Amino acid sequence: MASRRTLLTATLVTGAMLMSESDNAEAQGTQGGAPQVSPENTLLLDLKDGRVTIELRPDLAPQHVERIKALVRQGFYDNTPFHRVIEGFMAQGGDPTGTGTGGSPLPDLPAEFTPPARARFVRGTVGAARTQNPNSANSQFFIMFAPASSLDGQYTIWGRVISGMEVVDKIKRGAGGSGQVREPDRIIRARIASDAGSGD
Repeated sequence: MASRRTLLTATLVTGAMLMSESDNAEAQGTQGGAPQVSPENTLLLDLKDGRVTIELRPDLAPQHVERIKALVRQGFYDNTPFHRVIEGFMAQGGDPTGTGTGGSPLPDLPAEFTPPARARFVRGTVGAARTQNPNSANSQFFIMFAPASSLDGQYTIWGRVISGMEVVDKIKRGAGGSGQVREPDRIIRARIASDAGSGD
């Protein structure tokens, strides 16, 4: 039986809190002007309410970034649900089964945890979901609605939202403490910007 790739419930209460304007600016990469991101390290997620642009961070998690790129280029994430969404905490997706137990056929990845002095889980941070085993991340990921310092150094950070956080905020929320979503919102299409055509 597959293990659930999820964030520990204990972090939900301790991690969920309101963000400050400086956290918002940091998460969206707007301090000091518009971010300059390579198209090869830019992930585009088309959702029902618009586009989310994510800066991939190979400087923090090179193996996870390579995995995301490979899966995106296979079309793996297209039509996958945000199966677990908790208000004030995060939206989790990347499991085509929508159960929280699925993943890609590729092997699990070793942890690439970042010291909090280098990167933190703030609003807009994108991290790799995993089981209790630190080396169990595969395809599932989560986007933070708000800071959660309890996750710092405990989960792999592989990206950050640089535009479209208002689109993330509109993802359908789940019910109860588990955050499981009935009839969840889905990723319509995922692309790496360097692969996107002029119509994308």
